[in-house]
Amino acid sequence: MNVSTEGNQGIRDAMVDQIMADHEARGLRLPRQVEAALRTVPRELFALPGTALIDVYHHDKPLITKRRGDETISSVSAAWLQAAMLGQAYNALGSLDGKHVLEIGSGGYNAALLSELTGPQGSVTTVDIDSDVAGRAQECLAEAGYPDVTVVCADASEPIDPPRFYDLIIVTAGAWDIPAAWTSQLAETGVLVVPMRTFGLTRSWALARNGDRLTSRSQLMCGFVAMQGSSAYELRYADIAPGVHLRLDEGEHADPQAIGTLLELPQELAWAGVSLAPRTVLADLDLWLATRVASEGGQFLVLTAQEEAIESGVVSPSWRFGTPATFAAGTFGYRSDVRWTGDRFDLGARAHGPEAATTAQQLIEHMRAWVEAGTPSPTLHAAPAKTPDGDLPAGTVLDKRHRRLVLTFTPA
Repeated sequence: MNVSTEGNQGIRDAMVDQIMADHEARGLRLPRQVEAALRTVPRELFALPGTALIDVYHHDKPLITKRRGDETISSVSAAWLQAAMLGQAYNALGSLDGKHVLEIGSGGYNAALLSELTGPQGSVTTVDIDSDVAGRAQECLAEAGYPDVTVVCADASEPIDPPRFYDLIIVTAGAWDIPAAWTSQLAETGVLVVPMRTFGLTRSWALARNGDRLTSRSQLMCGFVAMQGSSAYELRYADIAPGVHLRLDEGEHADPQAIGTLLELPQELAWAGVSLAPRTVLADLDLWLATRVASEGGQFLVLTAQEEAIESGVVSPSWRFGTPATFAAGTFGYRSDVRWTGDRFDLGARAHGPEAATTAQQLIEHMRAWVEAGTPSPTLHAAPAKTPDGDLPAGTVLDKRHRRLVLTFTPA
């Protein structure tokens, strides 16, 4: 791309300033080393030719670099998310200077940021299963001045040659599980940062290794292009009404016709009667609800909806891209939109079906319990797949192919 990267410093700095402001609004702090890397690496050199600079340096806009039909199969993630995940890694390890890093899922830009953070004594290896993506990343990295980054074309679900240990493995594609190769290549004191679907909800987990176990140090809500290769997972959308869908994870089944019929019945609406501050992290509440519904034997689902369906009143989800829902006793319920009073808000639940009032009230009781516990964040524990129940920490267990995951909440 024929651009003067030096002349783009102003718009690059404006993007970083916005990222820092967003972090502050969320109660987060961007490490100054990550800030410096963001101000240094020319993001425009990793975008497709002809991409407008205003799009390149929009803090909340991914840069799509490859499509297959209408499907996005490779992109440079939104800058705020890259910054946040690098911050997770930095905080979990204390520093990235001199560290050896494996990046899974390559676009080039994130690898360049990592190269700035690891410095001359560290190293960065970036791997992608798609030869086009890997080749382009190598070209862009060389043009941007990062020829020392090692680019590998391979399925990262298998160990990368030559064998070695990494202080940090950071995954920049949506995962469903943690393959054995990732932990086998992770140093004993290493950290894995991975955006993983947990009860159908994607979170970026910073997981510290302790023997054959991993325990989270932080997590944040995010979304990513799905993994390819042997770690790919099935994700389906089932239509339950015009513009209303259930997002079904691997192994999940639901009767969309039965649930869709329930939406035609009168609804029950309940409110928690709480008063929460704008900074309250409702993504933590969503995982809390997932564990409570699962522990009661109900079916936890994720509801999504188009804007038109919400405006017409078919559903009123808390977030149209992924709202916690439950189906039990022939009744469908979900966390609904919030109700504001001044600068504080209340939590709501809606339900349809023969036990609508009970279901809505059960959801509300779970929400109140979360507030009364101090709105705690979840901790994720990951153990090998064959770990006996008695060797797992107390919590809600979610079994995957390679790992047994346990979600716990510690009251604040």
